[in-house]
Parts: sequence; structure tokens; C-alpha cells
Amino acid sequence: MGSRAAQLMSAPSELGSVGSDGSVGSDRSDRSASPAAPPLAAPARKGIRPSGGYRKLRSFQATTIIYDATVSFCARFVDKHSRTVDQMVQAARSGRQNIAEGSRASATSSQTELRLVNIARASLDELLLDYEDYLRQHKLAQWTKDDPRARAVREVGITHQGQPPTAAAYAAWLAQPDPAVIASAVICLIHQANYLLDRQISGLERQFIHEGGYSERLAAARIEERRTQRSTGSQATPHVSGQEAVPACPLCAQPMALRTARKGEHAGSQFWGCTAYPACKGTRPVETASAD
Repeated sequence: MGSRAAQLMSAPSELGSVGSDGSVGSDRSDRSASPAAPPLAAPARKGIRPSGGYRKLRSFQATTIIYDATVSFCARFVDKHSRTVDQMVQAARSGRQNIAEGSRASATSSQTELRLVNIARASLDELLLDYEDYLRQHKLAQWTKDDPRARAVREVGITHQGQPPTAAAYAAWLAQPDPAVIASAVICLIHQANYLLDRQISGLERQFIHEGGYSERLAAARIEERRTQRSTGSQATPHVSGQEAVPACPLCAQPMALRTARKGEHAGSQFWGCTAYPACKGTRPVETASAD
């Protein structure tokens, strides 16, 4: 992943897929089932979800073509000693691989899933700028949105609704000897992939609102169990560290761990940190933990 895609804020959600028919739904189609989670105190919900159907996602299929085209473009037209080669190839690879990794992570953590899909989206934006920079710096014309060639590239995705388009469907542009044609065609493909990822993220967020992810449901069930124990007077002895009960994270409600600051003005002092770090960066001061 390139440097410009490294800083992203994560948000909880689940991977809403954009399938080969263009529909938005849940990415659960061709994945093998995982063992169900043990019963929880909260209302009965599904346990660990099946995961890994990324190969049927239109976004994954599109980014695969973009990745392969970028490797070929850099080998043919970019100085192999230039850092641009590594940056473009890694950005294209990140746009593809993070979709797959997010699909796998969806079984247990919706927060991780969305973070990875957002990284894929940002990596493609970085790659888009690299192609635009190449055309501008080499004084080559980029296709406009209404250019007949740009429309023809977009038309490939429309005419292959029943079956995902392959690299061969774009060979008329990607196999050209003119780097301007290839770069402009890949730019069109990046715009299409970004559109698919935007829909995927939107569907992912809607699905999270209605269902939540496994780890989020598990944390909610734990909180509900503790409330039930307190209301019935049957609360078990809490886990303790020193003299204070282990608090729940204020951001994700998972248990926290006692940590020691290593640098800064509070170096050497203790604080509560979320056990889900670095996915979650929730903290609590030690002196207020027992009150919580």
C-alpha cells in the first residue's frame, strides 16, 4: 500500500458486496461455513459468519485487471530504477489484496473489514493520481469522460452483466503500443472500481446497522450479561488487576488491559488500553476505572 493511503479512519460495518450482476448484498456467497459461536446471554444471533467469497465480488474482479495492467504498464513504459514503479504496483496490489483480506476478516470483525476495504479504496485513488501524473508529465492527452474510447471501455462492464469481464475484454486498449491509450483505459477502470467500492462500503454500513459484526455482538452480549448479573445480584467476581475491576472499552466495549506509558509527559504512569489495539485505540485513566 502506498504512503498516501496509509492514514485512514476505520468505522464499524460489514462487507456489502457488489456481485457480478451489479447488485449490492452480503459477501457470503461461496464461502465455507465456520463453527458457530457458543450460546450467549443476549438474544440468539448468528455466531461467526462464513467468509471469503471475495472472488465473486465485482470490485475484486475489476481490481485484478487493474493490478495486472499496472504491472505490465510499469514494465513497458516506466524506468525500472524509478520509485514510481514500486509505488504504482504496490498501490494496485493494495487495491486488490485488501478487498480479499477484508472479506476474510468479516467473519469476526466488521471494524477490520471496513478498514481494509477503505484502504483498498484509498490505494486506487493513489494509483489514479499516478496515472494522471504520468500523462501530464509526458505531455500526453487523457481521455475526457465523454470520449468515445472512454465510453467504449465503460460499455464492456455493461455488456458483461451476466458474466464478469476478463482482461481479454479490454485487450483492445491494454495491449496498445501507445502508453496514453493504456493509461487512459486504466483510469476508466479505476473509476469503475471506485464506484463499486463506494457501493460496497455503503451496503456494508447499512448491514452493520441492522446486524453488527461478530465481535461487536459478542461485546454487546457481555455487557448485557453484566447488567443482568447486577440487576439480579448474582454478578460473578470481576477480573481484577491490582485493586481495580477491569473496565470495558468506551469505544468498542471490549475488556481493557493495564498498560504503562513509555514516552511523553505521562511516561511510566499506568492506564487502561483496549485489548483490541491497534484496531481500537480506546483508553481510560486508571484512577477512574473502578468507578466505571
